[in-house]
Amino acid sequence: MQQTHFDEKYPVYELTLQKSETTATSASEIISRLKANVDSHPIAAFIGLFDHFAHTKNLPEGEIAENIIAAQHIIFCFGVKLPSARVMAVRPRSIGVTEFADHFVVNFMEPPMPVATNAMESWVRALRDR
Repeated sequence: MQQTHFDEKYPVYELTLQKSETTATSASEIISRLKANVDSHPIAAFIGLFDHFAHTKNLPEGEIAENIIAAQHIIFCFGVKLPSARVMAVRPRSIGVTEFADHFVVNFMEPPMPVATNAMESWVRALRDR
């Protein structure tokens, strides 16, 4: 898993996963596995799924790189405290899954909470199961 900064300001964790490295066969299957992790976590709450590919494809001005097959998000929250209104700016969390012909890219923005970071990182790393 690689840690980078998107646009020089957003801390992102990203894993490029060759299809030969996982038993998952599609972005939807990876999303289902991640949902199972969220559902079984003691403090995570599932919020929803978002098909970014379908949304963008249906926009008149939508543009998608021609090598992207699918792009989906799972959205959830780890919020155990609500100390101020400001924390709302960094919630909820999401993990994005982009599918290409021979690989997946799975990424998320680093949460400000180590428990969430550790859980999300372990969920993503576990996708490499071959």
